[in-house]
Parts: sequence; C-alpha cells; structure tokens
Amino acid sequence: MGEKVLCQNKKARHDFFIEETYEAGIALLGTEVKSLRLGKANLKDSYARIEDEEAFLHHAHISPYPYGHQFNHDPERVRKLLLHKREIRRLSGKTHERGYTLIPLKIYLKNGKIKIEMGLGKGKTLYDKREDLKKRSADREIEKVMKGGKGRT
Repeated sequence: MGEKVLCQNKKARHDFFIEETYEAGIALLGTEVKSLRLGKANLKDSYARIEDEEAFLHHAHISPYPYGHQFNHDPERVRKLLLHKREIRRLSGKTHERGYTLIPLKIYLKNGKIKIEMGLGKGKTLYDKREDLKKRSADREIEKVMKGGKGRT
C-alpha cells in the first residue's frame, strides 16, 4: 500500500520556515476515522503542544460523520499524538527554549493507519513572505521560458 493524503495544511509552509518534520500516530474515535477517510478535515489554525510529556493536537477540525448520529465526536476536541518518548522530549526542549512551533502539515493514510506529519518551524515575517512570493513568480517565469512559452520581454 502507499500513502493517501486525506488533509493538508497548505498555508503552513507559507507562514512558517519548516526545519524538521516528524511522523506521528493520532488517537482517534471511530467516527473521526470515517470522517477523515471522506476527506472532511481542516488543519488551517491547528497546532501541537507538549503537555506533561505527552503531545496533543489542538484546533484541528474533523467534521462529524454524517451517519454517526449519537456516536459522533466533538469536531474540535483535543487529540493525543502518538510519538516516542525521546521524540517528545526533544520537541519539548525545542518548542520551549528556541521559540519553535509544532505545526501539522498533513494527515494521511499509510498502510491502513492514519498518520499526521508535523513540522517544527519558526514563524515568517511579512518581509520573508514577500521574498518567497517574488522567488516563486521568478521561478514560474523561468519555467515558462524554458518550455518555450512566451515570457515577459
């Protein structure tokens, strides 16, 4: 089996410099799994926090499963992330001391299990975002000229 991306945080790489990525499991309820498989999730304003040597995912929205009825879950409940203890200690040190933030990048299905990719990143300033936009547009222009399309002259 391969990987199937269920949900992605596209704005994360725009707002943060991602320096390292980690793969974690996530403790979910049955209706959350079914809803995720339908692609009904949003990581836009979510973040992870280390509390008492455990990692938790905050503000991740997983929509209620349409056929769950009374067994449905709270869409924005705090979910536990499953990481090794040494990874949690390392992340705890980095997030507390150096001003890093743990940002969820994507939720995906890997070999039948739902995983979450977390990025350890620092926030970008407005200046950095503008630089990235300039670089991206310049790369597009170069790509257009290389393909033989008409670029700016």
